Amino acid sequence: MISNKEVRLIEIPKIHDLRGNLSVIQGDTIPFVSNRVYYLYDIPGGSKRGGHAHKEQKEFLVALSGSFDVVLKDGQFDTKVTLNKPNFGLLIEKGIWRELENFSSGSVCLVLASGEFDEDDYIRDFDDFKLFKNS
Repeated sequence: MISNKEVRLIEIPKIHDLRGNLSVIQGDTIPFVSNRVYYLYDIPGGSKRGGHAHKEQKEFLVALSGSFDVVLKDGQFDTKVTLNKPNFGLLIEKGIWRELENFSSGSVCLVLASGEFDEDDYIRDFDDFKLFKNS
């Protein structure tokens, strides 16, 4: 069973330069091949995003700008991780419920996903998620 222990922060290599920093996600930076990239932005104050789990898909979240909290639930434990550095990302394994909240003004959340969009891979109801975790 996948638990919050499998969720981890991964440092993205940073190349420092007087003109600014550059970070690159390639090769084995993350433990999966990204098949979909999307980003969240212009999120109104007080709004929440996420509120689902994936049956098979893994995701890697990066706060490109600003900050936000990621609330993770594995069916037994809840964990909250604040993302606020563009050279660190959060690896979320399959079977973990996630909610994004507390977005700062101007925040941008980049998501690299292991699969293309597939509605059948989503669990959008928390009671269904608990049943999925207990099966």
